[in-house]
Amino acid sequence: MAPSVPRTRAATALRMKQIALDNEDRTIRRLRAQLATEGRGLTATRKELKETQVALEASHKVIAGLTEIGLSMSKKIEKMKVKKQLVKANHVECHQKFQARIHEAKDSMQAQHLLIEALVDDKDSLLQTIHDLQEANNAPAPFDGDWEEEPEEIEDIPLGEGDIDDE
Repeated sequence: MAPSVPRTRAATALRMKQIALDNEDRTIRRLRAQLATEGRGLTATRKELKETQVALEASHKVIAGLTEIGLSMSKKIEKMKVKKQLVKANHVECHQKFQARIHEAKDSMQAQHLLIEALVDDKDSLLQTIHDLQEANNAPAPFDGDWEEEPEEIEDIPLGEGDIDDE
């Protein structure tokens, strides 16, 4: 009975490490899904920013057209100038909010990327430990390596993309 006790402990240790590895795999998949979701949110935010910019440019053209025609209706011209200022102030505020959102999303994506890298390193360490324990116990390898996934490429977003010149 004494020789089976170390094998049972080794098998239990291997099973515990396999459970930890499975948990880390699920965590990695969940974090990758969150990362993809945040990437889609970042794309939607950029689209909204572009639409706001187009709307602002259209507003500027309307104001410039009214000025070129030289309408004598000063009250309407003053109203349009006030509207222009409000739109510009709103645009600046929106731009700042969107830039803050983009920055938060980038920071979050970077943090998740680092976490995924750490989890992958832990996974590799656990796999090596399992392999070493299997060799030490002359146990057959329960894995053929086909279940390992290659990490997905995370697309880097170039700095400055989507920035608006407020001049």
